[in-house]
Amino acid sequence: MVGEVYYAVDIGVVSEIINPLPLVQLPHAPEVVIGVADHRGDVVPVVDLRRRFGLSPRPVDRRTKWILVRTSERTVGLVVDSVTEVFGTDAESRRGAPLLGKGDDIRGIEAVHRVDDRLVFLLDVERVAAPAMELDIEGADLRFATSPGIMEGE
Repeated sequence: MVGEVYYAVDIGVVSEIINPLPLVQLPHAPEVVIGVADHRGDVVPVVDLRRRFGLSPRPVDRRTKWILVRTSERTVGLVVDSVTEVFGTDAESRRGAPLLGKGDDIRGIEAVHRVDDRLVFLLDVERVAAPAMELDIEGADLRFATSPGIMEGE
C-alpha cells in the first residue's frame, strides 16, 4: 500500500520483503532514489514509491517495508507504506491499465485487479524501478549508516 492506494507486484519478481535498512544517499541520484543499502553484501538501490507517485515522503515507521524485486539489471528495493497480504489472481479479475493522465509512464501500472471489494494496481517493476537503473554503483565504496530510514546528506 502506498498512501491510500493498493498496489501489487508479481510474486515472481519478489525476492524478499524486509524492514528498512540503513541507507547511504548518493549525490546526484534521481530524487525518487533515496539511497543504497547493503543487503547481505549486495548494494541495493532503493526507490521510494511515495515520491515516485508524486506523494510527499513520510517518516519510516513499524509498518514501512521494502519489497526487494529482481529487475532485468539488478535487485531494487521499493519502499511501501505497508504490506497487507499476498494474494492470487485470475484472468477474470484482471483489467487493462487505465489511462490516468500524464503520470502513467511514471506510475508504471501494468494492469488492475479486483480483489474482494477493492481495486489493486499491478505495477510494471521495470518501469517503476527505472530511475535506479541509471545509477553506476558497481564496485562503489560505500560507508553505511547505522540506523534505518532516510539519512540526510552532509
